[in-house]
Amino acid sequence: MKTVLVVDDEFALLEALATLLLDEGYRVLTASNGQQALERIAEERPHLVLTDWMMPVMDGLKLIGALRADPASASVPILLMSAVDAAKTRTQHPDVPFIQKPFDVDDLVSRVRELVHGAPP
Repeated sequence: MKTVLVVDDEFALLEALATLLLDEGYRVLTASNGQQALERIAEERPHLVLTDWMMPVMDGLKLIGALRADPASASVPILLMSAVDAAKTRTQHPDVPFIQKPFDVDDLVSRVRELVHGAPP
């Protein structure tokens, strides 16, 4: 079973995404900010990190930087989500896929499948 780490400070969205991904057959870990995400990843390496951009303590861009700087997590796929325009992420992390909030659930699931399994469904 593939594991997805969902990182978001909005509890309702975090729970909704966890339920959605569980229903899709994924094992789900959750964190409410980038620092918690790094702690979870130190315990268990997920197959994908699905992270919000704007969060307290450590935001998504800093989380991406920390993951890419650590050889143990550098190759973990990341999907960044935000209501903020993707232009800034493209300059700082052009290799990281982005999904705009609000997003279509089917599109999100499709992107997760593609990143976890390496090919479109």
